[in-house]
Amino acid sequence: MKGGRVQRFQKDFTRLPAMRELGKIWDRQSARARHLAKQVGFVLAAELNTCGVDFSFTPVLDLDYGQSCVIGNRAFHHDPNAVTDLAHNLMLGLRKGGMQAIGKHFPGHGYIQTDSHLEKSIDQRRYIDIEMNDLIPFRHMIDSGLAGIMPAHVIYPEIDQKPAGFSTIWLQKILRTELQFEGCIFSDDLSMHGAGDYLESMLLRAQAALGAGCDVILVCNNPAGADEILTGLHWEMSATSLSRLARMHARNNFGSLIKLHENGDYVQAVREIGAIGCESQELPFQ
Repeated sequence: MKGGRVQRFQKDFTRLPAMRELGKIWDRQSARARHLAKQVGFVLAAELNTCGVDFSFTPVLDLDYGQSCVIGNRAFHHDPNAVTDLAHNLMLGLRKGGMQAIGKHFPGHGYIQTDSHLEKSIDQRRYIDIEMNDLIPFRHMIDSGLAGIMPAHVIYPEIDQKPAGFSTIWLQKILRTELQFEGCIFSDDLSMHGAGDYLESMLLRAQAALGAGCDVILVCNNPAGADEILTGLHWEMSATSLSRLARMHARNNFGSLIKLHENGDYVQAVREIGAIGCESQELPFQ
């Protein structure tokens, strides 16, 4: 449940805006945009929390370069400082709602046109170019206590021939050692074509992702592949990974959804979120 075109929970849930709408407001009223980002995070977390959902894979930390067919308005902005600002406040809202944040798609999926759900995706940039732009939000969010990260199914051949989610260079050398990330690493969906072009067998994909440093693997759209992994995978989760995952459990402060709807902070946040589309339409996106 991330808002806009990728909101999965809809019936009886607040309709959340695409994160781009917050970016539009940030251009003219940054303080207002920060407040609204916090309100969006709070409502998202509180509603899922009361329904027994521990976390959502949000926020998107990718930069909008104006050319990605899959990221698009899921990104807050093209400016890494704006993305950092808004993502940080969304994370504060999630925490208020009892939920941890998971940033994605490390180290940045916004530069390329291809959709890693559907095809092999390659970003030809040098590490210095990624570091000076796309990594800025990840670095700041990690320093602010980000609990989870999802790597991209994108190959950055100047750094490694493997997609980031299967790369010890990206996950161990850069994310764990250089950026000092101590939270939980979740693979992106292993049934995506961006993963399949690297390894055809679902079992091999699972083994490669875990071996590279993922704590948790996701198989979202391939029941047969999930069965293959459940049958064939022999992997003992380390105590460190278990500890990281335990941190992801939500803290329910609201009881039931009915009680949440009686909460004054929640009611006010829903009211303000409902006006976001109107606010952003009045503000040109620079």
